[in-house]
Amino acid sequence: MEQTLNIAKALADGSRMRVIAALMSRDELCVCQITEMLQLAPATVSRHMTILQHARLVQSRKEGRWVFYRLTAAFPDLLYQWLAGALADSAEIRADRGRLQTILACDPDDLCRRQKNRKSCRKS
Repeated sequence: MEQTLNIAKALADGSRMRVIAALMSRDELCVCQITEMLQLAPATVSRHMTILQHARLVQSRKEGRWVFYRLTAAFPDLLYQWLAGALADSAEIRADRGRLQTILACDPDDLCRRQKNRKSCRKS
């Protein structure tokens, strides 16, 4: 029952739902890409990612100075199917997907540098 409560708590936040939706459409994302998509402070994103990891919905891997997140192999199939249907018509999720296209076109070093300067990565 505790694991079910952890999952419910993890999904009870719009930002965390947006992260899950983004990871459902991508194999993995760097934390800087997630931060840019959500337009939140890095510390806030870190807290959200910790909650998702505690619920065993996402896992991380470190590659040099980069931290990448992906859905866990144990991500519940029924939950995945339900979320895919429930979020399919969400305007916010569609906007995130468009934003991700722009973000993924950015060099990760440039993206992090821009975040440190509090500038958004936008195509000119």
